[in-house]
Amino acid sequence: MRYNNLMAWGRSASYKPGQTGVYKLSRSKIELFVQCQRCFWLGERLKIKRPSGPPFQINKAVDELMKKEFDSYRTKAEPHPLMVENSIAAVPMQHADLDKWRHNFTGVSTVHTATNLYIFGAIDDVWIDSKGKVMVVDYKATSKATEVNLDSDWQIAYKRQMEIYQWLLRQNGFDVSDTGYFVYTNGRLDLDGFFDKIEFRTKIIPYTGSSEWVDSTIVDMKACLESEMPAVGVAAMGGECEHCAYARARTQLTLNAIKKK
Repeated sequence: MRYNNLMAWGRSASYKPGQTGVYKLSRSKIELFVQCQRCFWLGERLKIKRPSGPPFQINKAVDELMKKEFDSYRTKAEPHPLMVENSIAAVPMQHADLDKWRHNFTGVSTVHTATNLYIFGAIDDVWIDSKGKVMVVDYKATSKATEVNLDSDWQIAYKRQMEIYQWLLRQNGFDVSDTGYFVYTNGRLDLDGFFDKIEFRTKIIPYTGSSEWVDSTIVDMKACLESEMPAVGVAAMGGECEHCAYARARTQLTLNAIKKK
């Protein structure tokens, strides 16, 4: 089912148990729920959000420039040289909604009918082959001495991100490949100086995953929103969530200081 004309519901109000209206949740909220249900509950029920770090402006610049670069081949309906080099038989997809799909506050969206949750996520790119099968593409940027890969434990969040995008496009009626691609660029550290520029080396990394977990996770998210606050924040990697542990310890220190006055 397509939801191209859905309005963008506001999210100023917190979730109220038993509410019947559509409630909007971004792709990042699914990731937060997977990482820690308590942090998710606090953010949506009480609007108490995890502290966030400063934005990565260099990464943002690389992202925008990559979009422009691939868009130049999109208008010509030709594959980017990196796609040719990696034997990817596809071209950047032309679609009237691409700009909306890329926008942080609209993205690719759907209403999950079982929960009445409006799920959306902003994608970087979509490629398409001659048979109409689409491939989700995500741009990543870093700078390290070793070659980029997807082997670190924490990069499972990247993989889940791609699987959610695949799920969203399927909900909008597209024939989506299980294999997506990370266009992963790495700032070189082996040069003799800066000289007002950074050189990058870009690698395309295929990833074949499964979005079967997404639907049941959204159902669990709805149940969490309807429940009382989880007593302990359990991290996806096992053990207690570091954010919950810090919040509890900091609160206790504050209470102890108040008692001493």
